Amino acid sequence: MLTLKVLRDDPEFVIKKLAIKNFDARAIVEKVLELDDNRKKLQTESDALLAEQKQKAAAIGKLMKEGKKDEAEEAKKEVAALKEKSNELLTKAEENNKELENQLVLLPNMPCDLVVPGKGAEDNQVVKMGGPEVNLPEGAVPHWELCKKYDIIDFDLGVKITGAGFPVYKGKGAKLQRALINFFLDQNTAAGYQETEPPVMVNPASGFGTGQLPDKEGQMYHANLDDFYMVPTAEVPVTNIFRDVILQNNELPKKLTAYTPCFRREAGSYGKDVRGLNRLHQFDKVEIVRIEKPENSYAALDDMVAHVESLVNKLGLKYRILRLCGGDMSFTSAITYDFELWSAAQGRWLEISSVSNFETYQANRLKCRYKDENGKTQLCHTLNGSSLALPRVVAALLEDNQTPDGIIIPEVLRPYTGFDKID
Repeated sequence: MLTLKVLRDDPEFVIKKLAIKNFDARAIVEKVLELDDNRKKLQTESDALLAEQKQKAAAIGKLMKEGKKDEAEEAKKEVAALKEKSNELLTKAEENNKELENQLVLLPNMPCDLVVPGKGAEDNQVVKMGGPEVNLPEGAVPHWELCKKYDIIDFDLGVKITGAGFPVYKGKGAKLQRALINFFLDQNTAAGYQETEPPVMVNPASGFGTGQLPDKEGQMYHANLDDFYMVPTAEVPVTNIFRDVILQNNELPKKLTAYTPCFRREAGSYGKDVRGLNRLHQFDKVEIVRIEKPENSYAALDDMVAHVESLVNKLGLKYRILRLCGGDMSFTSAITYDFELWSAAQGRWLEISSVSNFETYQANRLKCRYKDENGKTQLCHTLNGSSLALPRVVAALLEDNQTPDGIIIPEVLRPYTGFDKID
């Protein structure tokens, strides 16, 4: 969440910046400042009462030694009254501070200066395009037909076992899935990311720390009895490794990668966009996460974008990189680059990765800090990116590499699959 210092220093700047995300922050910012003023006032009153209590409590012993029993008893009554008043102030302060936090979490992160205003996806900026042109053979079909033809992914069987959006991978389809996971993890670790295997269920504190709660409850699967959430992305458990942690200056940066199955309700999704692998409730994804010093985080972001681009290039797929406009950004992000693959069979772009810098927004929630070179405690910057989300990568691989004789496996994956064609 945004820090009180940022809001205090220049509230109008915050309001102006959040308008780029199409968020009217004025009422909330004004309420936050009012509650913060009240917090300070209550703290001043409480400190004064405590000081008076100590003074009178010290006087009681003196009065007793002097034999002034009646005066001492009167002083005791005054101390008791002051304690009661202090408890009342404490209750008011707790209620005020709780409301202050409730208001703060309603404010999204401010976009950085590179982010332009916009209503939605139509206003995103294309910053780069790459990869080979796709020339499909005559009679080419979309991936869901290829999956059925070669019996590699069974969507109907997934419906039987669980429901729509939970496919069953079979034979060479399952091996391709495992090959991609291993390929991405190997590429990430070669780039200096430490492999991590986190839990795939998290508690509410973890969901709050990375900003999924209280913003995205409706998109997450919840185990009510235990109050655990199925992870929507490995970002959540991996970033929470650093919750309530103070790192030393020489420990940064932290670079981690993890594979997890991911679970998203995707409420309200319908139509052609959800066919086949386009939109699932359970899917596999490899993630990269970085914890950085503020002055290094944008160089780290550029490095992450370049790394994800290298993965797409090695797979030989046509892609484009978008810088999201304010209206299409997530609640928590300061800047996001999306990667999309071209699906010639479907005639549309498929999103496969988001790479984001959250600056101090997540770190403030997480209390993820470090000691700078002067020994002063500072908030870290957090970043993450998909490297990569598998379903649409698989969709593009199948569609773009189809031939009349089968589906050709990219050369970099063959050591992992053990075969060069699906037929």
